[in-house]
Amino acid sequence: MVKYDTLSKILQERIEHWQNKASSGSSGYVVQTGDSVASVYGLNNAIYGELVEFVSGAVGIVHNLEEEHVGCVILTGESLVRDGEEVRGTGKVVSVPSGNALFGRVVNPLGESIDGKGPITAECYMPLEAPAAAVIERGSVDTPLQTGCISIDAMIPIGRGQRELIIGDRQTGKTTIAIDTIINQKGKNVICVYCAIGQKSSSVAAIIENLKKHDAMDYTFVVLASASDSAAFQYIAPYAAVAMAEHFMYQGKDVLVIYDDLSKHAVAYRTISLLLRHPPGREAFPGDVFYLHSRLLERAAKLSDVKGGGSITALPIVETQAGDISSYIPTNVISITDGQIFLDSELFNSGFRPAVDVGLSVSRVGGAAQSKAMRKISGRMRLDLAQYREMAAFAQFGSDLDKATQDKLAQGIRVMEVLKQPQYSPYSLEEEVAILFLAVNGYLLEIKVEEILSFIKDFLVFLKSQKSDLMRSIAETGVVSVEHEGELHKAIDTFKGLKK
Repeated sequence: MVKYDTLSKILQERIEHWQNKASSGSSGYVVQTGDSVASVYGLNNAIYGELVEFVSGAVGIVHNLEEEHVGCVILTGESLVRDGEEVRGTGKVVSVPSGNALFGRVVNPLGESIDGKGPITAECYMPLEAPAAAVIERGSVDTPLQTGCISIDAMIPIGRGQRELIIGDRQTGKTTIAIDTIINQKGKNVICVYCAIGQKSSSVAAIIENLKKHDAMDYTFVVLASASDSAAFQYIAPYAAVAMAEHFMYQGKDVLVIYDDLSKHAVAYRTISLLLRHPPGREAFPGDVFYLHSRLLERAAKLSDVKGGGSITALPIVETQAGDISSYIPTNVISITDGQIFLDSELFNSGFRPAVDVGLSVSRVGGAAQSKAMRKISGRMRLDLAQYREMAAFAQFGSDLDKATQDKLAQGIRVMEVLKQPQYSPYSLEEEVAILFLAVNGYLLEIKVEEILSFIKDFLVFLKSQKSDLMRSIAETGVVSVEHEGELHKAIDTFKGLKK
């Protein structure tokens, strides 16, 4: 119900602003404003998600539809909004610009340039909220999206059109894996979108510099709603990013979208919801917080050939507290996605980077989205690691071990060493195949553990210079044939002879 003091304020405003002429369209008056939200009396024809304009020049979105009031989230010009000012409905939903002019640019969630390089020339405007592609319009996820990270490509493969969650505590390398994946898409005809939600502007600037250094901004653009931006901007940022990506997907292109991170996105939505007096539920999040992320991630898809065959691959990032993946937001997003890459802080602190916990990580698409070469070699590797983990648990008790057990432990230690990888240096498919071939065939058993990474580095240089035809053949075919295996065995023997 409308309070008496509010009603008198509305009547006074209507008398003061009364005009002796017919009006068309939906309009109302601000009753209360503050903290990026406004309560508006009137707007009888408003619809959820409609763009509304305030007389002062501010712009907002309709978010709450109540009996007497409409709750609006203010996007721009919040400081200009005053009690009693008129608000008009536009009859339009929020749309964002998209097109090739975005490449190399940094934009806010409304598609406006924030990098000082001038306005964006839009090819088209895409609605912020749009239904996900229907099941009948989708194709199967069968094309690999190489991340350049051996442990992921070998054991937790990601396919184009998949949604793979990156989850772990703060400062465990989640963003690094995402940025490595962007860098690795160079020359692979994949458009990349990095959506930063609630991040420090300085951190995002450092990421952009790294992308420029590796020439990755040529096919990438950044959607930024920083920690200093309003909760409203942080709320719409991922929807803006996926809307811009959909333009390219429907053109038949492959797009990779990274949401960094959805924990902060949920917090921003909780802030807005509590201000709009939504009833709080578990951990004070509103009841529809699951729908918040499900409707976002469902827009990632691989379209069927009839629809052009384009795809959006989503890599959402979620931050955990003390490794607790059973809390509210992590469990929600795990249930929406097609698998998760779990990063362990203990592994990270012990120097194992990227700190991917292969035991807790899973890809629900699996081998269907893996190249034949990788599938052939990595199958044995997963078995080696499983046996190593089992035996290492017993070996720590210090009892005498037989030769077979010692060999398994030595092999496992070397496979774990192979999975270590420097930051911002993703491997190509043929390089990953060559490295894994060394590991699974026991060629590293004769080498000291601390010398393995330098040995691998020298071996890759040798292959590029002396066996370029072999590497090119593996890259082009995506298969390791019997002939390839024979050539790799010979190359390793030749290299070991040179090292002596």
